[in-house]
Amino acid sequence: MILIERYLFRQLLVPTVLALAALTAVAFLSQTISALELVIDQRQGLAVFIKATLLALPELMSLILPVAVFVAALIALNRLHTEQEIVVCFAGGMSRWDVISPAMRLAAGAALLALAINLWAAPAASQALRAVIFAARADLASTLVKPGEFTEPASGLTVYAQSVSPEGGLKNLFVHQQRGAGSTTFSAHTGQITKRAGAPILIMRQGSSQELSAAGVLNFLSFDEYTLDLSPFLAREDELHFKTSDRFLHELLFPDLSQAWEQQYRFKMLSEANSRLASPLYNIAFMALALAAVIGGPFSRLGYSGRIVAAAAVAASARLLGFAFQAVAINAPWLNVMQYAVPIGLTALALRALFSRPAASPRPPSRWLRSSALAGAGA
Repeated sequence: MILIERYLFRQLLVPTVLALAALTAVAFLSQTISALELVIDQRQGLAVFIKATLLALPELMSLILPVAVFVAALIALNRLHTEQEIVVCFAGGMSRWDVISPAMRLAAGAALLALAINLWAAPAASQALRAVIFAARADLASTLVKPGEFTEPASGLTVYAQSVSPEGGLKNLFVHQQRGAGSTTFSAHTGQITKRAGAPILIMRQGSSQELSAAGVLNFLSFDEYTLDLSPFLAREDELHFKTSDRFLHELLFPDLSQAWEQQYRFKMLSEANSRLASPLYNIAFMALALAAVIGGPFSRLGYSGRIVAAAAVAASARLLGFAFQAVAINAPWLNVMQYAVPIGLTALALRALFSRPAASPRPPSRWLRSSALAGAGA
């Protein structure tokens, strides 16, 4: 790139990085709300909370990146145009493509970054996040018991414990088991939820049980240790299952049709695969739209707020249309082509509007203005 093109590239790159950082921070805060479930309901530690929050970010970044590119481009281009720096570029003999090429290079780089996130980073992070959530829900002590509260994790089972240790130990335990017309109530000084031969069990120590039969007979028993099988009360997934959004591209494009789930959702997986490939194109489309909004119209010293608002509305509509085609393509796979047509068509229309109008120049810039702009570029 020549000197002035490098200057324009820097003027666009810095706002893009700042906008991406700001939007990522907002996304991080939004993810902390959903990740709080692991802390509140599953009683997981701070490390699990932070890990779950960070693992959710790559998938959001592919959505955030086009918005960051669009916002940064509008801010930087509006400033460059109102301060007549772009006008000086045109007056200095640069073609329209020379002026917009730094912006398009930046958009192409953002598109490649988004593609890499979609193909590798996002699915890998999503699978790791799914594993974290699965492990948290498989923690029976945190699922069954809330310290100081009576909980009913399953029909016919009521559990209470005064406290739960980080290792899953229970103190001052109360368990009520309803069985038809009869019931059994256990109380124990300590308890531990674990697994034996793959089945979840509750080991109670130093306690007693009161069994009320259907005939109304009460039986009392003291014990040093008693094992209660929890399998009849817990219906849980034994294997980790990845959803469509968690899978890599080759898994989406070439599903194992011998599996009932993948055969049922093969069109949804195909729609997701095409979305992974098509969504990075919005980085280029939004950059072209920003260029058309600022450079493609007549020059104005007062700014381009009207054209910017219109461009933002078009960008939002195009992205929503892309999401709509992704959803519709689940039932009509031939509509997957529209996931590519929306960003490509928007790019073509924006570039046509940009190149069909003469370069905006309110008046020929003075020699001092041209030299000042070139000196600023060199800095």
